[in-house]
Amino acid sequence: MNAPVSQESFRALLRSQKVWDVALPVFDAARAPAAPLPLFHAWFAEAVAAGQAEAHTMGLATVDDAGLPDVRTVMLHDADAHGWHFASHAGSAKGRQLAARPEAALHFYWPAQARQIRVRGRVTEAPHHEALADLHARSTGALAAALVGRQSEVLSGEGELASASTDAWERAAAEPDADAASWTLYVLDPVEVEYFQGDARRRHVRLRYRRDAEREGWVRELLWP
Repeated sequence: MNAPVSQESFRALLRSQKVWDVALPVFDAARAPAAPLPLFHAWFAEAVAAGQAEAHTMGLATVDDAGLPDVRTVMLHDADAHGWHFASHAGSAKGRQLAARPEAALHFYWPAQARQIRVRGRVTEAPHHEALADLHARSTGALAAALVGRQSEVLSGEGELASASTDAWERAAAEPDADAASWTLYVLDPVEVEYFQGDARRRHVRLRYRRDAEREGWVRELLWP
């Protein structure tokens, strides 16, 4: 068991943490593209080049039946003209929440360059064959995890998980094209995308893309930090 930390020690440790202790890029919002997707592709590539760990992970926020927000970290599977893609089991907590209220928000944080991206929109399910194609293009471990299933259910003990995981790994290795019936690929079609570039003097640049139905395109607007 870890040694307890006093409230005073925790607070001192918290306040001693540095923010963006690196040289920060300059973001000229006036030169940003007319639509948000090309900028996402560019920023993602720059994050990877800057050594950002796990740049493909993101926060996914949903709402439960009681109207309470829920959030977790998931992996980005694609970002294209249809939207931002992620996957999960349909019976998981997020799967059930999205079935009931198919709206969500995504959040990327790349401290290597003091950048954040926020995406909001409606979520749809891709056809199952697309979910399987996406799954089978990934690692044996990804397939094994999908085959285990039962995500978010109560677990009786570590032994139950170990047994199910071993069986799933063996099946994934023997059947690399195995079907995971509840595995679902979700696509978030954005109505709003915000790009945040941190600044050492706190003159942060916030550029929001907002979908305009009347213009059938995107409105770009700067926000106060």
